[in-house]
Amino acid sequence: MLSFWEKDSYYAHSDIIIIGAGLMGLWSALELKKQRPSLSITILERNTTPLGASTRNAGFACFGSLTELLSDEASMGTHRMLEILEARYKGIEKIKSYFSGATIQYDPCGGFEAIPASHETAAHLDDHIQYLNQLLSPITNLDQTFTNQTAQMRQIGLKNFDHLVGNMLEAGIHSGKLVNALSKLVIENGVTILYGLEVKEWYSNQNGVQVQTKNGLTLSGQQLISCVNGFTQELMPSLHIVPARGQIIVSNTFEHLPMKGTFHFDEGFYYWRNLDNRILIGGARNLDFEEEETTDLSGTEKIRTHLLAFLREHIVTEEKIEIAQYWSGIMGFTPTKEPLTEQIAPNTFAAIACNGMGVALTPVIAEKLAKMVTANV
Repeated sequence: MLSFWEKDSYYAHSDIIIIGAGLMGLWSALELKKQRPSLSITILERNTTPLGASTRNAGFACFGSLTELLSDEASMGTHRMLEILEARYKGIEKIKSYFSGATIQYDPCGGFEAIPASHETAAHLDDHIQYLNQLLSPITNLDQTFTNQTAQMRQIGLKNFDHLVGNMLEAGIHSGKLVNALSKLVIENGVTILYGLEVKEWYSNQNGVQVQTKNGLTLSGQQLISCVNGFTQELMPSLHIVPARGQIIVSNTFEHLPMKGTFHFDEGFYYWRNLDNRILIGGARNLDFEEEETTDLSGTEKIRTHLLAFLREHIVTEEKIEIAQYWSGIMGFTPTKEPLTEQIAPNTFAAIACNGMGVALTPVIAEKLAKMVTANV
């Protein structure tokens, strides 16, 4: 049974209850406090640290590779592709405005995309680069966001690819330090974060919301926001968010590693970067989409072995490449690749499904969410 002090300090009625203390939940709480400082906000997190993708991703601050953007344009149209890209770009700029590069280990190393000769863009690659540069110029304020770097491939530290496209705006970021810095800022603004509380059920009506945790606690509030992304199906199955496991491996340390930067391949299904003199690589879920549509964090030997073989084929080094560490994160995807931000029940909202771009998108989605929520407080 809770003491009077616990009930009065931690479990009292809140104006807003947020489920999930990852990037989406933290940015949402910060924006709500910015727009309405008087709000009492409690964030519930079932793990000791955010469990989904916020601290289990690959540490990229990116807004999209050339082939991914062209693919998005084909599926959702030019206008919507540019809207989402601009949100990603602004999200990264917002992160940089809140935290110093040293605080979050923001590394403006630039990004690259490797493209095979068989890809539909390869035959007229320079035309595609010029086309996207013209589209993106009003957003990035650059004449050349993308450049053809094929001639520099070996110097950059890659081999056995046909083409290479550079993007000077992409960067690496320390995901754990970003979440840690954001958590501290949220707490400084008066938000309560309760760790180790897994939500079992929630209820809402016109008068407010109740959240029941698996250890028997019940919390009440005026409004509820779900920010659990890839785990949404467990609490809100009607939203049809598809979980997507992102498996990651980290290599041994090299005495000399010429490869520096962030890299993509196969429309973003493969992504790798250097961690000082180690290599982090993740992805390859397109080897078996069905098996990777899971919230199981265990990962598979099949994907890990494939990622290791990919490194051995494409990284320039005379040194042996081995797996030193591995983990998995869980992303959330919508069928259309559109982020989901909406009211789903009385006094209940959801901000989820950044479709693998949570680092860049969450700061901007949180602004939209906060306006929706405060309009109803």
